[in-house]
Amino acid sequence: MSSTKISAPAAPVASDDVAGDVRGWERIYTREGAIDFVGRRKIWYLITLAFVAISIVAMLLRGFNLGIDFEGGTKMSMPAGDLVAEQVEETFIDATGVTPELTQIVGAGDARTLEINSQHLTQEQIDQARQSIFDKHQPLDQEGVPSPDAIGDSTVSESWGDTITQRMLLAMAAFLIAAAVYVALRLQREMAVAAMVALLVDGVVIMGIYALFGLEVTPAMIIGLLTVLTFSIYDTVIVFDKVKENTSGVLESRRSTYAEEANLALNQTVMRSISTSVISALPIIALMIVAVWMLGVGTLRDLALIQLIGVIEGIFSSLFLATPLLVSLVERQKKYRRHNEQVAAYRDGQGSELVGDDEVEATKRTVTTPAAYHVADSNDEIAPREGTGTATWRPNAR
Repeated sequence: MSSTKISAPAAPVASDDVAGDVRGWERIYTREGAIDFVGRRKIWYLITLAFVAISIVAMLLRGFNLGIDFEGGTKMSMPAGDLVAEQVEETFIDATGVTPELTQIVGAGDARTLEINSQHLTQEQIDQARQSIFDKHQPLDQEGVPSPDAIGDSTVSESWGDTITQRMLLAMAAFLIAAAVYVALRLQREMAVAAMVALLVDGVVIMGIYALFGLEVTPAMIIGLLTVLTFSIYDTVIVFDKVKENTSGVLESRRSTYAEEANLALNQTVMRSISTSVISALPIIALMIVAVWMLGVGTLRDLALIQLIGVIEGIFSSLFLATPLLVSLVERQKKYRRHNEQVAAYRDGQGSELVGDDEVEATKRTVTTPAAYHVADSNDEIAPREGTGTATWRPNAR
């Protein structure tokens, strides 16, 4: 009689790994905590330092591409049509003797516009440039007829640019002070410090991106910057509010440390932060499509671009920087360092769960635990066997 040997199938290792990953993401959705944000804070600090260093170097070496509203100057614009930017720029130089700072075509379709930005021009230079461009390139007006009136111009004085710059800096300072005071009064002093540092990092990195890629800094961009900084501090305050809730009374128990409760708070709010950021990015992307591809409106483009960059940067700072920085600040205090040691000792089997119970434990005395009980008749009282005592404790007599 022959026997057939059936081998068991190999364990599906890969599927177990996938299942583990799925369970990890489910823990995020169920707010059980799956990502160690705080434990990896040194990594986030290094990444932040790298971003800040690159941004500062870019600002120092490349500087900013300030718009006409900040530097002052003259802008000439006309319907692009079939015009070639390089040819129009050459005509402009021949007529004025001035090399423009920027010549570009913005928009798409019938909304395409050719813009020439240059230093401040006299009215005579503007008239010469308009006439020369019209004679050589014949730009069309809104009715499709060649006309010099199709070439528009606007001039901003340098004093106006200085005024705008001063007001921009004043608005930034007022915003930072107001935000710091609110967080300090609403939450805690350490939270205000961490939130302000994260907010400053947001501002430095965003401005560094503009300097690195030569993006134009305009009043619309500054308005958008204040908007995204407000969004960033709002998201940080939401996370900090949950941290404050989780860490309330943490020093009275040895079950967890301040860092662990703060990390749990981050995991409990991470999906909300990501969802809010994604929902915020959708209309911004739609605004960019309308502004750049359909209308070619520079103001809308500047506003949408800075908001999109800020939302992406805000996710990083609110999740990976603000709360880990808060934990680093809090754990500098002696009472929290001592509490971390007590938690570690409790997990090693030393001490009780609640802080202050060790003294009570030291005053307890135990009596011999009974080995078994005698089963008596139903009419008899239940009593322990001879030679045994009752299981109880009471404090030592004072």
